[in-house]
Amino acid sequence: MRTVFDRELIKKYDRPGPRYTSYPPATEFAESVGEEEYRKHLIESNRRKTPLSLYFHIPFCESGCYYCGCNIIISHRKGIERPYLDRVYKEMDMVSSLLDSDREVEQLHWGGGTPNYLEPNEIEEFMNEIRKRFKFSEDAEISIEIDPRYATDQQLRVIRDVGFNRISMGLQDLDEKVQRAINRIQPYELMKNVMEKLRALGFQSINLDLIYGLPYQTRDSFSKTVEKVIELNPDRIAVYSFAYVPWVKPIQKHIDPDTLPQAEEKLSILEMVIEKFQDAGYVYIGMDHFAKPEDELAVAQREGKLWRNFQGYTTRKGVELIGFGATSIGMLQDSYFQNYKTLREYNLAVDEGRLPVYRGYVLTEDDFIRREVIMDIMCNLGVSFEKIEGLFGIRFEDYFSEELENLRELEEDELIRVRDRRIDILPAGRLLIRNVAMVFDAHLKAKKELRFSRTI
Repeated sequence: MRTVFDRELIKKYDRPGPRYTSYPPATEFAESVGEEEYRKHLIESNRRKTPLSLYFHIPFCESGCYYCGCNIIISHRKGIERPYLDRVYKEMDMVSSLLDSDREVEQLHWGGGTPNYLEPNEIEEFMNEIRKRFKFSEDAEISIEIDPRYATDQQLRVIRDVGFNRISMGLQDLDEKVQRAINRIQPYELMKNVMEKLRALGFQSINLDLIYGLPYQTRDSFSKTVEKVIELNPDRIAVYSFAYVPWVKPIQKHIDPDTLPQAEEKLSILEMVIEKFQDAGYVYIGMDHFAKPEDELAVAQREGKLWRNFQGYTTRKGVELIGFGATSIGMLQDSYFQNYKTLREYNLAVDEGRLPVYRGYVLTEDDFIRREVIMDIMCNLGVSFEKIEGLFGIRFEDYFSEELENLRELEEDELIRVRDRRIDILPAGRLLIRNVAMVFDAHLKAKKELRFSRTI
């Protein structure tokens, strides 16, 4: 299904809203749900015998990109990562002691920050420490984010040798003027060279991240970047909208707001991006993501099996995500938990033998029902009333009578179709799936102010 870009409808529905990497979103997390709850829910999760997904946050970067919204520590001085790694090992000891040893890891992801800030021997050591404590399935999806500017040949070989089979890199924009404005000089030839090395090493999947809305970007300039990315031929592409929030992320104060593309130009850039990647054969998965038709993401969406977690889209619904390191988030079937964001607080908790969790959320029965509906809308572009009724023992039309009434305007605007006891996202609604999902979000109704990014 090819996405239809309807500029007037996009303007009409563009408003703040959750990205639904979880439901309820992280804005509902509370500090009253902390270490004791986490310990209890980890132990209880053993009854389900569900497989595991592990996320490790490595916060260090050698240089600061001015657009960055991540929790990072910038340092050229190697060695500062050593005490952090040792504490992550201690956190693994505490968590793994609460989990049954026969539960297999089906997914592993290292994010950051810049995971290839670590030296090759540290990468090897880190993976060995993980494998000492957790059992991996034979077909585990093992992925890592890297900064290609600092990736050495030895690092790439070690990353592949220790078992990583998927890799993701930030590219952002190839225009030199934009790169200077965001403090990230990254020529096309460098990217081409790294891509060739990754292909030769046999990585199963390569993802490239782009950002639109950066300083000095225009439709024409970014079009050239998109064409170069198509030449690089990645398996997946993520194209994120830049959110200028210097009051939240002070590093963004280096960016002159007068250099940012205006709303009309930014919308035009997005339209071009979707057209070019679809013309090149990529499937628009939704929420910034594109994939080749044969990619697992595209296949899972066609089969109605796609899901979302705090890393974005995933083909492994049913795994329980456990986060390690500062700021990381875990996602058990019935609860969510986040670690302390600052290194000081994280270090103190681990040194005292405490699970470094500072806030979380335990789902209600209503949350379970609404999460299933929202995730089907966000991931699989529609929801079957019969499926929801079979899972939860409700009658859809009765439980969601108010929501179905509120969907009428979206249906009149041909964003969705409601018939045959289904809700389906239509081509013009692909870019506005967050708006459709928001209709089913019970937590939004109580909010006077929506502190989220805009839906477009």
